[in-house]
Amino acid sequence: MNSRRLNKMLGAFLLFSLSCLSLPAQNAFKDSYRVDTIKMPAGLTAQTGGIDFLPDGRLVACFMRGEVMTYNLHTGEWKMFARGLQLPLGILAMSNSEVLVMQLSELTRIKDTNGDGNADVYESATNDFGMSGNYHEFNYGPVKDKGGNLYIALNTASSANGIRSVVRGRFNKLGRDGIDGHKEMFSVVPYRGWVMELTTDGKLHPFASGFRSPNGIGYSPDGHLFVTDNQSDWVPTSALYDVHEHHFYGHPASLVWQKGWENKDPFNVPVEELEKIRTLPVVQFPQGIMANSPSQPLTDITGGKFGPFAGQLFVGEMNRDRILRVMLEEVGGELQGACIPFIDGHGLRVGNNRLAFAPDGSLWIGQIGFGGWVGESGIQRIVFTGEQPMEVHTMKLTGKGFDLTFTQPVDLATATNPNNYKIRRYRYEYKKKDINEGVDVANQADLRDIAVTGIQLAEDGKKVTLTLDDLKPGFIYELKLGDIKSPAGKPLGNNLICYTLNKLLGGE
Repeated sequence: MNSRRLNKMLGAFLLFSLSCLSLPAQNAFKDSYRVDTIKMPAGLTAQTGGIDFLPDGRLVACFMRGEVMTYNLHTGEWKMFARGLQLPLGILAMSNSEVLVMQLSELTRIKDTNGDGNADVYESATNDFGMSGNYHEFNYGPVKDKGGNLYIALNTASSANGIRSVVRGRFNKLGRDGIDGHKEMFSVVPYRGWVMELTTDGKLHPFASGFRSPNGIGYSPDGHLFVTDNQSDWVPTSALYDVHEHHFYGHPASLVWQKGWENKDPFNVPVEELEKIRTLPVVQFPQGIMANSPSQPLTDITGGKFGPFAGQLFVGEMNRDRILRVMLEEVGGELQGACIPFIDGHGLRVGNNRLAFAPDGSLWIGQIGFGGWVGESGIQRIVFTGEQPMEVHTMKLTGKGFDLTFTQPVDLATATNPNNYKIRRYRYEYKKKDINEGVDVANQADLRDIAVTGIQLAEDGKKVTLTLDDLKPGFIYELKLGDIKSPAGKPLGNNLICYTLNKLLGGE
């Protein structure tokens, strides 16, 4: 046998072997969840900016070329509802005949008043925010709280693009870094980099500051306003925030619109001073490890229709074929917790921008491939088959480590094998990024391996208690799980978890 043929056979064998090695994890997911692709209307550029469900069960979606369309889940029929919008990046169903759409220039109320299925009224709900003409001034939302107040999020402007000679709103040059050779995302018109509240009386109020690109906003049933922000020239990795009024979340440009900062250059404020007023994220998504561009956070309100994760958050990811799952807990009166991939691949596309649960409990995902953004376009859905997945259900802090609770009992031998737990910790330094650093560069500081000194499996076989040789606030604890299985031999669907440890039990 010649060497060329031998190499070809060895290559084929290796490829077969690798595929066999990855097959169990793939099947573990596919047994429990199915990814379907929705057929889009002919001729539509399906760059999905927002999705929601009307009370009657129809999907309503807005697209970046300006269309708003409805989709009948039973017949597969698409119908045009409205046209002519400008770069809409969020939609909220108010009734079967009324939606709110967040477009570039305003939050717009769109109504069908005569019941023919076509919008005939377009009203401005608010346009009380600035525009400089910078291409990066995208807007997101709305979401609604229990009192009927609405929340939207406004992007900062891009350092790679300029300002028009005529702007909307008061111009403040202090919102742009004036240091030669170092330009950052900026906020020269109100209220770029803010989350805004539109109260029931129609007044728009600045709510919280310090965001770069908050392309994800959600409101949970228990009253938390969650916002994801993409990593920036100050905050080195993307994150999820529990947003509170009057709080500052890290990017200084927006501070020029906060009372008391009107004549103060936020870019020249010492980092230590900014750190004192900064509210930390509840979960960080390690850059290049967990996510690069997280999008909408969505609470599982299906009551089990989507599997065993009721009350947890699902978060879209734009730059890869991944949806994240977030497990939160309250420590010292504040939320913190862990993130884990929910789905990697399995037919899911890239560009996962907007999420919504259908009445049947399926998770719908609107994808966007817009301009230079990474991603594909269209809509997919993930359906729970009814078979219990093999996953880490929760990761919770203890006094000496973490409790891992699984969706199914775990095999004693694999669960108690210390080689199946690889833990390291690191942090991301809050600072002004050097102009020469790449956009997606996120250096991990104080990186070290953490030893597991104890493993205990609970009597029910579902909870593993890990004791660590080090537990310190201010760090991300990254856990890679090895060959942990159910007693029947079913492997974990996902084995990478990152816990953001802001506080220890007891308030430290």
